[in-house]
Amino acid sequence: MTKIYYESDADLSALDGQRVAVVGYGNQGRSWALNLRDSGLAVEVFTRADDSRDHAEAEGFAAHEIEAAGECDVICTLVPDDVIPGLPITPKPDALWVLASGYVAAFDRIDPDCDVGMVAPRMLGREVRECYTEGVGFITALGIHKDNTGTALARTLGIGHAVGGLRQGAIEMTPRQEAVLDLAVEQVLAPALGRVSRSFVELMSQAGIPIEAIMTELMLSGEVERNYRLLRLEGYAGQMRYHSPTSQYGQMSRAGRYDGLDIPAVMRELLADIESGKFADEWDAERDAGYPNLQRLRTERLNPEIVAFEKDLRARLGEGVRR
Repeated sequence: MTKIYYESDADLSALDGQRVAVVGYGNQGRSWALNLRDSGLAVEVFTRADDSRDHAEAEGFAAHEIEAAGECDVICTLVPDDVIPGLPITPKPDALWVLASGYVAAFDRIDPDCDVGMVAPRMLGREVRECYTEGVGFITALGIHKDNTGTALARTLGIGHAVGGLRQGAIEMTPRQEAVLDLAVEQVLAPALGRVSRSFVELMSQAGIPIEAIMTELMLSGEVERNYRLLRLEGYAGQMRYHSPTSQYGQMSRAGRYDGLDIPAVMRELLADIESGKFADEWDAERDAGYPNLQRLRTERLNPEIVAFEKDLRARLGEGVRR
């Protein structure tokens, strides 16, 4: 059975006397720094000399150049995955490098000569702070990639506890497992859901349903969001009782109609690109070229017409209605 860690498994004294570096002060870095400090750790921020450093200093942190993070005992890197390999950090041999994503360890983008642990919140960066202050915490993926000192697990659990990631449980995972799952949600599941949604919109439009009504069903009403909340809180069987008998019968009796579609074949191809490291190589090449394809995709998929349509729709329907 998969190991799940809780706050009772961690001992913050494993971090006694240790300088903790938070590298980066964006949404994730700021949340980590504040949470770790509020948990009693000696936290310093290491970031570029820009607005993020000014923000950190304004919130009471000592802030330094990034390369100075190598002097600390624990180094938490809270910057994008593609940026981490280029960080000018040389850790001490007895240091612990904490990753908030398994990506760079999973695909051998870094190999520091020190302990390497992972504390990967299953939560948006800003919400890492909100969940901490609310006292509810969040679920985390936690694992050890390298243990040179024999203290990697104890210290990583301490960081996980201090940031709020053990309150709801931390799933033991290797960085590779975490990275493959994370990338698969983004590259395998999300595109499939997007394609299904677009097909549904096209079909309903052809059936004469107003676009405003279609978008309301899919997102504006909040019904789908609340259904997923019930799914999280009560499970599939538990939430089904809130649906009408007509809905229950329709959902369950028609589910098998999609069984003949070979969706798994496309998913297997996409997963193979992730597991082989092909995507990681492609993303490195994209970074080195200055992100031209990313910019093109943003222009195509997030063009001003779409943004304007969504803004207008929210002004006419839902919580953002102009009165």
